[in-house]
Amino acid sequence: MKPNYERGIVNLAASLASAWGAEKTAYSPLAELPAEKLRQRPVALLLIDGLGANMLEQYPDSHLARARTATLSSVFPSTTASGITSLATAVAPQQHAITGWHMWLRELGSVATILPFMPRHGGVAYSAAGWNPRQFIGADPWHAQANIRTSLLSPKWLIDSDYNRALSGSTRRLGYQDMDDFFLQLVNALANGLPQYLYAYWSELDGLAHQYGSYSNQVREHFLALDSAFAAACAALQGSGALLLVSADHGFIDTDKQHTLQLSEHPALESTLAIPLCGESRAVYCYLRHGQEANFLDYVNKELSAQCEVVNSAELIAEGWFGLGQPHPRLQERIGDYVLLMRENNILRDRLAHEKPFHHLGVHGGISYAEMTVPLIEFST
Repeated sequence: MKPNYERGIVNLAASLASAWGAEKTAYSPLAELPAEKLRQRPVALLLIDGLGANMLEQYPDSHLARARTATLSSVFPSTTASGITSLATAVAPQQHAITGWHMWLRELGSVATILPFMPRHGGVAYSAAGWNPRQFIGADPWHAQANIRTSLLSPKWLIDSDYNRALSGSTRRLGYQDMDDFFLQLVNALANGLPQYLYAYWSELDGLAHQYGSYSNQVREHFLALDSAFAAACAALQGSGALLLVSADHGFIDTDKQHTLQLSEHPALESTLAIPLCGESRAVYCYLRHGQEANFLDYVNKELSAQCEVVNSAELIAEGWFGLGQPHPRLQERIGDYVLLMRENNILRDRLAHEKPFHHLGVHGGISYAEMTVPLIEFST
C-alpha cells in the first residue's frame, strides 16, 4: 500500500496547523476537520502509538471504535520517528527527512538511532557533543507559528528527551506516570473550556505489541483498559466543549523467527554494503560499496526475491512514497542506494558488535495495510 498524502496523518496535522494560523504547506487539511470545528475550544490529539486500523477493528464494540470517523494513511516508512515528526511539523518525510529508527547522518559520519538521539554504535548522546535534533529535522514544528496555547503530555521518562525538546520547543511539557495520571492530567488541562491545543502521547501499547505481538492477550488487556479510561475521560469532560481526536503513527504486523532474516547469514550480501543497514527491519536502506551494485542486485533477486522487493531509492522519491513536493536536500542520502521492501511478514536485521540479540513479535515500518493504516477517532464533549 502506497501512503496517501491527501488522506493521512500529515493531513491531520495540516488541519490543526491551518486552523490556528500556521504557514500552509503542500499538504491539504482533512475535510472532516475544518477550521471552524477546531477554533474557540479545547482540542486534544491523543496519539496512541501503534494503534493501527486493523488493531482497532478487533474491538468493534469499544468506545474508541464506535467514535471512529475515518481511516487515515501513515507515512513511509510507517514508523514512529517519521510519523511523530510529521504530526509535529505538518509535512511528510519528503520535507522533514527523518527516515526511520536508524539513519545515516552524513553530517556526523555516523549511523544514528534518531529518537534516543544517540550513535547506533553506543556511547553518549549527540547532545553531549553540542548537537541538537533540530539541526537534522528539515522542518520546524507547526505550533511555533500557531496562535493557540499548546501543551505536550508525554511519559515522565520521555518528556525531557532531546527529541521531545526539539519537537516541542517552547510548548509547555507535562509528564505523566501511568494511565490514571495520563487521563487525569488530560481532563484537568481541558476542563476549563478555554481554547488550547494538547498533544497527548501514549507509548505503552506500542511496547506491548512489539514484545508480545499485536494480537496477544497482553495487548488486548491493555487496549480494553485504555478504552475504559478514555470513556471515563470523555464523561468527565462533558459540557467543556472539548474535542478529543485520537489517531496513531502506524499499525502493526506480527512476525516470527522463521520470517526473521539475519544479515550475518547472507555474507555475500553483507560484503556488498558500505555501512550497516539503516531505516527499519521492514523497509531497509542499503548503502552499497563502490562497484558492488551488480553483485548486490544479483544476490537479492536470486536469493531473497521471495522475502523482499528491491527498489532504487531515488525511484521511491520520484514516485511520491516519502511525500509531495520538493524533497529535502538530504533525503536521498538518508535512504541509501536501494530499499528492500519486505514481503508478507518478513524482516531483515543486522547486528553491531555491542548489540544484544533480540526479537520483536510485532513489527512495523513496511507497506502492508496493517502497518500503513490508522484510525481517526473524534469525540466532542
